[in-house]
Amino acid sequence: MADIRIVGVGMTRFGKRPEPLQALMAEAARAALDDAGGERPDAIVVAAMNPEEFVGEGNFASQIATYIGRARTPALRAETATSSGAAAIFSAYTAIAASVYRSVLVVAGEKMTHLSTPKVSELIGRSIDPSERSYGATMPALAALVTRAFTAKHGVSLKEISLVTVKNHRNGARNPFAHFQEEISLEQVMESRMVADPLRLYHCCPISDGAAACLLTAGRGPVRIMGIGQGADYVAIRYRDELTSFRATQAAAEAAYRMAGIGPHQIEVAEVHDAFAPFELITLEDLGIYSPGKAARALAHGETALGGSLPVNPSGGLKARGHPLGASGVAQVVELYWQLTGRAEGRQVEARVGLAHSIGGLATSNWVTLLERVE
Repeated sequence: MADIRIVGVGMTRFGKRPEPLQALMAEAARAALDDAGGERPDAIVVAAMNPEEFVGEGNFASQIATYIGRARTPALRAETATSSGAAAIFSAYTAIAASVYRSVLVVAGEKMTHLSTPKVSELIGRSIDPSERSYGATMPALAALVTRAFTAKHGVSLKEISLVTVKNHRNGARNPFAHFQEEISLEQVMESRMVADPLRLYHCCPISDGAAACLLTAGRGPVRIMGIGQGADYVAIRYRDELTSFRATQAAAEAAYRMAGIGPHQIEVAEVHDAFAPFELITLEDLGIYSPGKAARALAHGETALGGSLPVNPSGGLKARGHPLGASGVAQVVELYWQLTGRAEGRQVEARVGLAHSIGGLATSNWVTLLERVE
C-alpha cells in the first residue's frame, strides 16, 4: 500500500458567512498550506456539490486555483453529491499513489445560506431519483421513511435517536469552528417543529457555509491514510435491498478495512455523516462497530460520548458543526487530523486510529477513510 500522509490542514468556521465561496475556500487552503510549512502543491483537487447553481459559477477548479494564487497549478473538481469532499481526498490519494504527483492540495466548500430554504432543498433534492422526486419525495421525507423502518425493525424510540442530537450539540459547543456552539436538551429536540414525520427540526443538519482543506503528500507527515473505500447503491430507494442499513456504507467500509488490514473494533475515534440523527446509529452498525440494533443502546450508555470507549463526532458532526455539502467530507478528515495530533483543544480524545464516513445523496455514493497517527 502506498505511504500517503496528511501534512497540513485548514478550515473556516462553518455557519452563515458573508464571504463569497471562493474567499472561504481560499481561507481554508491557505491555512492548510501554512500548516504544512508553506509547501507548494503539485496539483489541486476541488470539491463542491453544485457551485453552478448555489453560487452561479462554473469551471470551478480553475477558479479556485486562480483565487489562491496558483493559476498554473493543475486543478480538477471531484463530485459525488454530498460526499464530494471525501471523493476529492480519494482523487488526490490515487494521483499520489500512481506517482503522478508528489503532493496534492484538497480544498472543499459550499455556500448555501444566501438562498431560501425551499431553494436549497430543491437543489439538494436533485440527487434523489427523478421518478421518486416527481411523486414528491424530498431528502427529509426519504430520511423519515428510513427512520420509520429503522425504529420499527429494532424497537428504537425517537427519544433514543434524539440523544444523537444532544450529544453532538454538546460536542459542537466545544468546537470553535462549529455552526452551532451551544448545548440543547432532549426536550428541545423532541419539541422542535416537525419536518418530515417522525423527524423534527433538531434531528436534521443545518444549511451552512464553509470550507476545509488538507495537503496530501508521499511519505511525509504525522497522519497516514491507512485505507480508503467507496461503496455505491441504486439512486432509487425502491430498488434497495433494505431501508434499515446502507449497502454503500458497508461496501466502503469493507474496502477501507481490507486496504488498511484492520477491523472495525480497532477504530478509536470516528466522524460519521449524521445529516439526519438516525443516520449516525445506522452508520455505526453498517461500519461493523455495533451489531444491528445495538448502536442506540451504546449511545444511551455514553459509549460514543467524548469520554466514552469510542467517541463519535467529537466535532459536533454535521448536526452541530454544520454541513456545507462539498466541505463536510474534508472537514471530517481535518477534525480527525487534529484529534490524532493532539490539537483538538476543548474536545480532545485519546486515539491513534480514526475513521471518517461520508454519505453522497441518499447513500448512493459513500466513502470510508481510515487514518492513523504515525509514531
